[in-house]
Amino acid sequence: MDEKVLFVDDEPNVLSSMKRQLRSRFAVTTALGPEKGLDAVLNHGPFAVIVSDLRMPVMDGIAFLARARRMSPDSVRMVLSGNADLADAIQAVNQGNIFRFLVKPCASEDLVQVLEQGIAQYRLVTAEKELLEKTLKGSIEVLCDMLSMARPDAFGRSSRIKRYVRQIGEQLGLEDIWKLETGAMLSQIGWIVLPHEVLDKVYQGQELNGEERQLFAMQPMMASELLDHIPRIEEISRIIAYQEKHYDGGGIPKDTLSGEDIPLGARILKAVLDYDILEMQGVPKANALLRMKKQKGVYDAGVIGAFEAIFGVESKYEIKDLPVAALTPHMVLGQDVRTATGALLVTKGNEISEVLVNRIKMIAETSQIVEPVRVFVPVQL
Repeated sequence: MDEKVLFVDDEPNVLSSMKRQLRSRFAVTTALGPEKGLDAVLNHGPFAVIVSDLRMPVMDGIAFLARARRMSPDSVRMVLSGNADLADAIQAVNQGNIFRFLVKPCASEDLVQVLEQGIAQYRLVTAEKELLEKTLKGSIEVLCDMLSMARPDAFGRSSRIKRYVRQIGEQLGLEDIWKLETGAMLSQIGWIVLPHEVLDKVYQGQELNGEERQLFAMQPMMASELLDHIPRIEEISRIIAYQEKHYDGGGIPKDTLSGEDIPLGARILKAVLDYDILEMQGVPKANALLRMKKQKGVYDAGVIGAFEAIFGVESKYEIKDLPVAALTPHMVLGQDVRTATGALLVTKGNEISEVLVNRIKMIAETSQIVEPVRVFVPVQL
């Protein structure tokens, strides 16, 4: 079997016995005590099954398995103890989410059977997780591809804000930055059904008429409702639904949510989307942020502070004019990419991904693209 099994006990003889009995059937790792057990989980995993003694010094088996669960949630956890009562078993199940509770001495054939069941459970959990992750990733890629083909202007906007959203998330020390990036990339999906002139008006700072304002107000919720059909993406969908919400409770949607109750990802999106509009109108960076800070109650002050802090990152690029063949991932487009006939392919501000590079080069094989292309190249490249 490829899956590994970890035994944790404070008695070396017990660990040696387990290794002798099971090494022909399983990939067995042993750890003397809970501290070495946690080190093994952290540095030598993942383990399909983690089996722990109950009575150990420094940290008992229940506390160890509870911590192991946080470090490796997919691992199947078991207790193998010589001193146990019903109260111990109940506590272990409740705190460590135990798959099996075994009592020493345990017959070798019984232990083998239980470990095989644990490995089967681990395979089931990880297979389901992998399927969901592939479904999620594939769905997001399809939606982004649809947006890039149907509305390259809106796709360009989502690509531009993705970079800022990621940098703000890193500045704030957030985990799961991918959720913020995904929210940014999918935040403009609602623009697919809107007329091109509405986005043009938004970027030019022109006032929208009544029908256009209504359409603009609807697009975040339309995007959110579309994403609700994709499993395990509820948090991202909620971020997108509140991307036009003001920190003081104003904006869209018109509900009672305000302040810290608004998803942090939505507060970041609101600031970055509004900044992008000002930047596309030609407002200098410092002036754009100053304008935003004067709008009381619209933005989260912490987000604006993080936004100010990342401007130094922008100076770490050098400008180059390159042929299409020389474009590589992580460059940022300094101009729109168009065909010789004027058709827009990608808008300026996009951070070039591997997919985008391949797409531009593929189009260049059949259509003439205006070259060279101005790009901002990260200095570390």
